[in-house]
Amino acid sequence: MGVISWIVIGLLAGLIAKALTPGRDPGGLIVTTLIGIAGGLLGGWLGKQMFGIDSIDGFFDLSTWIAAVVGSIILLLIYRAFTGGRSRRRA
Repeated sequence: MGVISWIVIGLLAGLIAKALTPGRDPGGLIVTTLIGIAGGLLGGWLGKQMFGIDSIDGFFDLSTWIAAVVGSIILLLIYRAFTGGRSRRRA
């Protein structure tokens, strides 16, 4: 897969992860995309380690999307744990 497809999968997987996990999310579109891309990598790695399968096959494969969304949810929960309690106030 190319760089553009990784960005698109990252954005969509990050948005799906945000929609599936309740609560208020810190970060905007760029953070969502980065969480989605890293989540896809994490999900692919976990799929390989746990099940011995290559879960990142191609853009239109269901295993790619499932791995990306599951990995994104995991990273989103970790991200919330570190940044969720902080509130930013502008003067």
